[in-house]
Amino acid sequence: MALNPPVTEADHIQGNPDAEIELVEYGDYQCPHCGRAYPIIKDLQEKLGDRMKFVFRNFPLEKIHPQAMQAAIISEAAALQGKYWEMHDLIFENQKRIRIDLMTYAEKLGLDLEKFNQDLLSSDLQEKVKADFYSGMRSGVNATPSFYVNGQKFEGNWEGPELLEFISTIII
Repeated sequence: MALNPPVTEADHIQGNPDAEIELVEYGDYQCPHCGRAYPIIKDLQEKLGDRMKFVFRNFPLEKIHPQAMQAAIISEAAALQGKYWEMHDLIFENQKRIRIDLMTYAEKLGLDLEKFNQDLLSSDLQEKVKADFYSGMRSGVNATPSFYVNGQKFEGNWEGPELLEFISTIII
């Protein structure tokens, strides 16, 4: 299946925006599989450098991960202050404590707490998360994490060497 819609400036893009490799993850901040994928993505980013850009789209599975929607909204609120990726990383690096520390991360990142709390009340952030979720459904996401490489769904084992091998076939 193809990524629908393709990556745009509305997405959170980490790395070289003009990179030859575009890796999109549909993820859930409370999903243990996404937690295991986090260091794998960091490793890919280190290995591939400017040749890869990474995009994270929210796909909170609220029925099994009750903190996932709040975590996604908090990351979007941090984005409004230019700290999306810092919040993304902080949540994944502390995933086992997500129920306890989620709201303290804004303070740790030095965000304007008054603005942050006000932004959390905005329906725009929830709409952004829902838009990501629905784009995942249109793209064929049926589990988290789901990966798309240059717009095509990666169907292999992302935990083993298959993802890097697949990406390597693109850049050779």
